[in-house]
Parts: sequence; structure tokens; C-alpha cells
Amino acid sequence: MAEVKVVIGEKTGKSFQKTLESSEPLIGRKIGDSFKGDLIGISGYEFLITGGSDDSGFPMRKGIKTSRRARILAHSGTGVKVKVKGKLIRKTVASETIHEKTNQINIKVSKEGNKKLAELFGKTEEAKESKKEKE
Repeated sequence: MAEVKVVIGEKTGKSFQKTLESSEPLIGRKIGDSFKGDLIGISGYEFLITGGSDDSGFPMRKGIKTSRRARILAHSGTGVKVKVKGKLIRKTVASETIHEKTNQINIKVSKEGNKKLAELFGKTEEAKESKKEKE
């Protein structure tokens, strides 16, 4: 199993990144599924899967039911940017299901735990120290 990057987004707009050695606990879950933070080592939290990308960088798209990539014909949505209104474009996207080739998983906090994520990841003190050093 390859490493998987999990990007955690807060309601405040801040995001935190955690690298998992294996995506085994999340395999089979889909975009829109909710799971406990204990699966990724953050107890007390509950998360919602919002997206991600596979090992080649193709974005995961809700509604693609296979466990691999698909070439879709779309006019808007994830992975599609159309310059002319109404024009359809064929794009390659990854499925909505997390599988062994998923490289990045985007999640958001649906239920907060006792500690703030900034405290768990140790970002508050590091940011203050780096600002003081620059001045």
C-alpha cells in the first residue's frame, strides 16, 4: 500500500494535512460518507469525505460508480471547465469510491472533538514563532 495524503478542512477555512501509511481503513468509502476520526488517528472528531484524486492526479467525481477511472462527457462540475456555455467536453475522472490507487483524500470536519485541530497538529506555536523570526 502506498502512502495517502488526507487533507482536513475546517469551517474557518484552515486546512491540515496528514499522511497515512495505508489507506486500508478508508477503502470502499465514497464521497459523502461520514466516518469517525479514530480511523485516521484523530479521536473525538467525525469527518465527511468531500473528494480527492488518484495516483495520476485525476479528480474524484461523485456519481462515477466504478472502481477505476472513467471518461465522461460533461459540461460542468468537478474536473471540468468549459469556456463556451453549453459545450460538452470529454474528461477523465476518478471514481467516487476510495480504492488502492487513491493518492489524496479531501475531508471536512462534521463534528468537532475536545481539542482544536491546530493544537493536534501543533500549528499555532510554529506560526507565531516563524512570524517573530521574520521581523
